[in-house]
Amino acid sequence: MNVQEMIKKYKVPAAGGLALAMFWLYGLTEEDPIPPASEPAAVEEVQVETDAEAILEEAAPPVEVAIDVKGAVSMPGIYMMSSDERVNDAINKAGGLTEQAEAAAVNLAQKVQDEMVIYVPAKGEEVPAVQTMPVPSAGSAGGTEQSSVININTADSTALQELPGIGESKAQAIIDFRETDGPFTAVEDLKNISGIGDKTFEKLAPLITIK
Repeated sequence: MNVQEMIKKYKVPAAGGLALAMFWLYGLTEEDPIPPASEPAAVEEVQVETDAEAILEEAAPPVEVAIDVKGAVSMPGIYMMSSDERVNDAINKAGGLTEQAEAAAVNLAQKVQDEMVIYVPAKGEEVPAVQTMPVPSAGSAGGTEQSSVININTADSTALQELPGIGESKAQAIIDFRETDGPFTAVEDLKNISGIGDKTFEKLAPLITIK
């Protein structure tokens, strides 16, 4: 077989082999596609519910208070006491009641508080200006805070000067007013005194009485 016949015989198979070789080489040079990044798995939020522990409110510890004991007791004076003690304890510290004391006029079971005045009247004695009668202090909603009241119709100059904003001259003016015009018929009449305006009266109102 001559050369021309061999070319004709193997021409088609050779062309097919060449095509296959070129396709294979192309496949080697093509970059593999980068797979898409996987999305991060969603993190499930877990809400942890905790029950708040109940905190019991402890009672306030007792404190030292100053009490002024007056009237029909053996040893009137100022005594230091614990705030969890009672009027009866204060009277006992003052030596107890005298024979002339009107014990029924005093609430012996009342708890003491700082700056409290305990006055024990004698039998048949008129209720004094300084009393132990508790009244709600200004701004207290439940009336838990208490203080003594002063009777502006019967109080002397010393007792009147215990009121905020009342000095010796204003105390004398109050006494002169009631001696000239008669007893106060309402606590608001105190504003008739020179120097006692609305602002001063607002401070005095919870601390005074006319009865």
